[in-house]
Amino acid sequence: MMFKTSQIITMTEANQNFSKASKTADEQGIALIFKNNKPKYILMDIDQYFELSDDEKIEIVAKRILNRHIEAFKELAK
Repeated sequence: MMFKTSQIITMTEANQNFSKASKTADEQGIALIFKNNKPKYILMDIDQYFELSDDEKIEIVAKRILNRHIEAFKELAK
């Protein structure tokens, strides 16, 4: 996953000015909080989190169906 530098916030900055962190998350989609110069936390809208989770579920089901019926798909591709 790629992040923009505008999404990065230090832990100190997030502690001292949480409204800035939440504003960054609202504007950028997420706020990536660094601790000791390493990514530690992601702050994001809960609705966006559940949307991503649903997309991931769909991808898992699609892979399962494809793997289960691969021979039929190969036959249809001819």
